[in-house]
Amino acid sequence: MTFKQLFFRYYDKKVTSGEISFSRTGIRKDEFTRLCTEEDFVFDRQTLEQICTRMNLTEEETQELFEAAGRLWKK
Repeated sequence: MTFKQLFFRYYDKKVTSGEISFSRTGIRKDEFTRLCTEEDFVFDRQTLEQICTRMNLTEEETQELFEAAGRLWKK
């Protein structure tokens, strides 16, 4: 599963349940647009860590996102 697919799996689940809103994630609009339109876009490590915290992701979910992002950071 790509970073983008995995991210939106968690994001959509959290937004649909009402746990979070877009504004609470702290994601900049330009970065969200890039995530939606660019297949290989990934947040930098610090930003991703902050997003995972704000989305209240589990340790396992956070690890999965970082592993998926790591495949793109290595490119």
